[in-house]
Amino acid sequence: MDIHKLIKPLVQKNDSKIVLYVADGLGGLPQAPGGKTELETAQTPHLDKLAREGVLGGSIPVAPGISPGSGPGHLGLFGYDPVEYLIGRGALEATGIGFELQEGDVAIRANFCTLDSGGNISDRRAGRIPSEESAPIAIRLRDVKIPGVTVFVEPVKEHRFVVVLRPDDAKGFGGEVADTDPQATGVPPLAAKALDPSSERTAEVCNEFIKQVRVLLKDEPKANCCTLRGITGKPSIPSFEDVYGLKAAAIAVYPMYKGLASLVGMDVIGDASTLDDQMAVLKDAWNDYDFFFIHFKYTDSTGEDGNFDSKVKRTEEYDSGVPKIMHLQPDVLISTGDHSTPAMLASHSWHPVPTLLWAKHCRSDGAQSFGEQQCLTGGLGQFEAKHLMTLAMANAGRLAKFGA
Repeated sequence: MDIHKLIKPLVQKNDSKIVLYVADGLGGLPQAPGGKTELETAQTPHLDKLAREGVLGGSIPVAPGISPGSGPGHLGLFGYDPVEYLIGRGALEATGIGFELQEGDVAIRANFCTLDSGGNISDRRAGRIPSEESAPIAIRLRDVKIPGVTVFVEPVKEHRFVVVLRPDDAKGFGGEVADTDPQATGVPPLAAKALDPSSERTAEVCNEFIKQVRVLLKDEPKANCCTLRGITGKPSIPSFEDVYGLKAAAIAVYPMYKGLASLVGMDVIGDASTLDDQMAVLKDAWNDYDFFFIHFKYTDSTGEDGNFDSKVKRTEEYDSGVPKIMHLQPDVLISTGDHSTPAMLASHSWHPVPTLLWAKHCRSDGAQSFGEQQCLTGGLGQFEAKHLMTLAMANAGRLAKFGA
């Protein structure tokens, strides 16, 4: 079923406000069978209050058993089928820092990494090198020269940077190239490998880029190499406002999430670096938009680090933002994640994501707190994340009746 084709004729305007408050990687697992997850361990009085007044469930980002990346996970939350609309991480990162991609470009999200004396990866993120150290190193990589290609390199944040390859001719580059990150330590980076014939040239250029990077960075103690991820061309996707009739704003700290919001046509607003900053931006822009996407990163990064206790603390920090949102009197507030990142797995996982929908006219389900066990028996049930926007729209009174 084409969700967008169904939705567009039903959209109706009103003055309601919808807030999508995303804790990246929110879902977790207990450290021992029968125990509590990170979300259930955290003290979240504000979310628990909303859970008692609202309705809970578990969202499935892509399909049962599929562990999503952040791009597909967020696309689902925005109401796009993540299988139909594939957006590579490179395009997200590039757009997120304001780089305007052209047809024929290939965008790449690159990670600095640390190689040991044997050429094996000892740290996939170069010790999460701080931005003030990584940015000058990324700028040095603009010295990479490849015949027939203009290479753009832009710092992003910490160990991340963006590479855009632009051919000097009109042929363009294919964007189907496998990542060079082996997702493991103690092994060398992978060679870039084309996944279709049109991307053979792209893979060759990627391998030449990495070769020159290793020479340029051979004396760096942390960031002495890089891996390339999310290698992709410029995507095509219908705008959020065209589909849902909502003037939408995104308030995020990390460029990738700004990029994703921008690609679907949201306005990226404010210059926030903390959750308090984000809430201040929200308050200032409240009268200017119908829909707000607020992204909180750190429940994911602590989960990926395998740090259960830190993820608990970050979840409590996320909870602290709820009163500031509710003070503005939204008509609908959704709290969820783009995927689960259990600390015990130290990676994204396939588990349904805890989801809380609070609205003035929702049907509550008797839940007493916001956690995975409560979500298993919640009134929303388990549903595909791409349907979350229709639930938000309905609860905001923005969908007319379907059929006679």
